[in-house]
Amino acid sequence: MQIEKKLAIVTGAGRGIGKAIAIELGRSGIIVAGVDYSESSANDITTYLKEQNLQGKGFVMDVTQQDSIDNALKEIAEVYGAANIVVNNAGITRDNLMLRMSQEEWDQVINTNLTAAFRLCRSSIRDMVKARWGRIVNITSVVAFTGNGGQANYCASKAGLVALTKSLAIEVASRNITVNAVAPGFVESAMTNKLTPEQREAILCGVPMKRVGQPEDIAKVVAFLISDAASYITGETLHVNGGMFMA
Repeated sequence: MQIEKKLAIVTGAGRGIGKAIAIELGRSGIIVAGVDYSESSANDITTYLKEQNLQGKGFVMDVTQQDSIDNALKEIAEVYGAANIVVNNAGITRDNLMLRMSQEEWDQVINTNLTAAFRLCRSSIRDMVKARWGRIVNITSVVAFTGNGGQANYCASKAGLVALTKSLAIEVASRNITVNAVAPGFVESAMTNKLTPEQREAILCGVPMKRVGQPEDIAKVVAFLISDAASYITGETLHVNGGMFMA
């Protein structure tokens, strides 16, 4: 599926799902501005894009700080122009039971996973409105729909992304801007790698396809939502979970 050349910002592009998305979009002919919170991660993004002969580079952006977002967008615009695609992928976990969860654990997850997406969308949407074309994809999670013990903060942040997606989709639809979400299930990542073999097996018992998803499974769905083939889809959440949850 070839997509007309555009400029995409992908947050959390240093590894895992974000990296897979950046590579998939690059292979589709899109210029990729991959962002992450550290200089070393930004350099890693530049390196892997260059190694695969893809257009784009890495930039430093702390999505929890508006000043950092503003500075990164300015730097990206100076190199490539205004972005018309945004993929909000950056996310963290701070797991704990509700009775033990600190205010800091709650605030950190909400700020990084939800408020950051609001900030970047708000900062990017004006250029999309002017161009009368844009694509926004928010990476949520299956637990936004199922809940998960010990992850009240994470589940709330991801459920908030779904509501943000629907609301923004209504606001900008008349400007030919689509806003959608992708909800991964059990996908191989730094987070899932922390699970014990017993925990992994217990989760897989609830996955009808009996395999762990790969970051590329998510990336291909993101690429579809950005393409012209999905131009009449907006406000939707596509579930990519091997059947563990069916909406």
